[in-house]
Amino acid sequence: MIRLLYLITRAEPGGAQVHLLELLRGFKDRAELHLGVGEDRDGFLIEEARALGVQVHILKHLLHPIRPHEDLLGLFEVASLLKRVNPHLLHAHSSKAGFLGRLAARALGVKSVYTAHGWAFTEGAPKGRRTLALAMERLAGRLSDRVIAVSRYDHDLALRHRVVPLEKLRVVPNGVPDTPLRAHPEAHPPRLVMVARFAPPKDHALLLRALSGLKGLPWTLDLVGEGPLLEEARRLAEELGLKGRVRFLGTRRDVAAVLAEAQVFVLTSNWEGLPLSVLEAMRAGLPVVATDVGGVGEAVVEGKTGFLVGRKDEAGLRERLCLLLENPALRASMGKAGRRRYEEAFTLERMLLETWRIYEEVLG
Repeated sequence: MIRLLYLITRAEPGGAQVHLLELLRGFKDRAELHLGVGEDRDGFLIEEARALGVQVHILKHLLHPIRPHEDLLGLFEVASLLKRVNPHLLHAHSSKAGFLGRLAARALGVKSVYTAHGWAFTEGAPKGRRTLALAMERLAGRLSDRVIAVSRYDHDLALRHRVVPLEKLRVVPNGVPDTPLRAHPEAHPPRLVMVARFAPPKDHALLLRALSGLKGLPWTLDLVGEGPLLEEARRLAEELGLKGRVRFLGTRRDVAAVLAEAQVFVLTSNWEGLPLSVLEAMRAGLPVVATDVGGVGEAVVEGKTGFLVGRKDEAGLRERLCLLLENPALRASMGKAGRRRYEEAFTLERMLLETWRIYEEVLG
């Protein structure tokens, strides 16, 4: 049986963690699975992996911030884990785990795959972060046996910046498992929902400001997620006079049920890979309004399954939201089109099949 070691920096709820959890669920009967994870502050992924029978290894020096001394210890820690587990293949996720994991794997002669859930040097990310990430990825990209981009946008970005040779680069779009829960977009009054961490990649402030200009329309907004910018968003909602219309729901394990109660899904971001939340909204049959960053435009078909607006385009976002809030029939038609698009391109089964094929390709 193939022995696989997955490696990720954080265990907190997030797109990369949910993606990895689906790989563990999908492959638990086909391989011996191990999970190496750092920053054990939130047990989401750790709890779920252990419930599946996956052996979890906590790496205390595998940290998200750049700290040279800790990172060197983290490299040794990852190398030690590789020696103990002796996997046929290492599959790394997230930037720090991907960098240290690929260095250690190459040094020990272990095959490695890295999934880029949106590059850290993508457009919209802070300039200092982009410069450092580019240097790291140009080194690590040449050490990988394969690199998986979750969108065509990220594939092309990697080639443009020469971080991964073409022959090592593959595209496997994200996929999410189906659920019987469906939304009713035509229902009134409309409820909007955004599922996203309150962190720099997202732009909750843009959404709140856009909605502050639509107080004359009936709507409520649910914000699902936690993160360092949560209190800042709460204060802004109060300052804009939206406190009674916005609910902060925190982390939810029943996102599919929350989406089924909504009529419009919104995702305002500064940068993205291919966000799972958009795919989950399309699965539920919701129209999507999102900023056109990263691979978002590969999921949302402008004018058919929803609307795309520019980064920081408050007026454009307000206009598209107003159009959907005032038109139940448009919400319904876009929701149906989004559901069809999910079925055609973003199922979990397709993602698992294509990922396993890459494992076989690397292992021969």
